[in-house]
Amino acid sequence: MEVHRPPNMDSTINYPAMVFFFGGGWKGGTIKHFEHHAQYFSKRGIVCFLVDYRVESRQGTTPFESLKDAKSAIRFVRANAEKFQIDPDKLIASGGSAGGHLAAATALIDDYNEATDDLSQSSIPNALVLYNPVIDNGPGGYGYERVGDSYKDFSPLHNIKKDAPPTIIFLGTKDKLIPVKTMEYYKTVMEKVGSRCELHLYENEPHGFFNYDKLENYKKTVIETDKFLQSLGYLSENSEVAIE
Repeated sequence: MEVHRPPNMDSTINYPAMVFFFGGGWKGGTIKHFEHHAQYFSKRGIVCFLVDYRVESRQGTTPFESLKDAKSAIRFVRANAEKFQIDPDKLIASGGSAGGHLAAATALIDDYNEATDDLSQSSIPNALVLYNPVIDNGPGGYGYERVGDSYKDFSPLHNIKKDAPPTIIFLGTKDKLIPVKTMEYYKTVMEKVGSRCELHLYENEPHGFFNYDKLENYKKTVIETDKFLQSLGYLSENSEVAIE
C-alpha cells in the first residue's frame, strides 16, 4: 500500500484514516485510481492508504482473494494505528466499482478471512464512501457468473446488518453495470436496520463518471464526500484546501 500523510502532522494528534480500493472487476486495476483523492484528503487531514490487492490478471485469483486482501488491509492499518498516527475508531473504507464492493464487504461480510490474519483485529471500518459500487453479486447482479451460490455470503446487498457503518454512495443514472433501483433498495434496507445511507445520483452519467479524468464530476463527488466526513466529525469545515 502507498501512504499519503497530511503535511506538517502534529505529533500530539491521531488523524482519521481512509483506505482506498481501486476498481477493475477484481480482474485488474491500479492503486493510481484514487491517487488524486488521496492527495486531496491527506491535505484535509486524513492519513490515506492506496491498497493493492490480488486480481485475476496479475495473480490468477478470484474475487474471494481480493476480499481477503481488503480485509487484511483494514486489519493492518488498524493494528498499526500508533505507527501511522491514526485514530482506529475513525477508519473510512472507500472504493470504486469492484473496489466499492470490497470496501462495503469489509464492513458486512463475515467470511473470507486470510488464514494468517489476526481475527481479533476488526476489519470493519467506521464509515464507507462508495463510488458506483458493486453491491449486488446475486443472480442478475454483477459477478454472479464468477461467485455463483457463494453470493449469499459475499454480496453486500444480501448481508446488510444492524450497526452497518454510515455510508455515502455515488451513482450515475446511466450506469450499465449497477441499476439505480438496486442502489435505492440498498439504501432502503440500510435505513431499515437503522444505519445512515446517503445516495447521490448523477443524471445521465455512466459507470466511472466520478474518476479524475471527468474533472467536474470528480470535484462534485469529492465535495460531497468532504461534507459527509464533516458530518461524522472526521473533518473540520474546509476553508483552504483546493480540489485539484
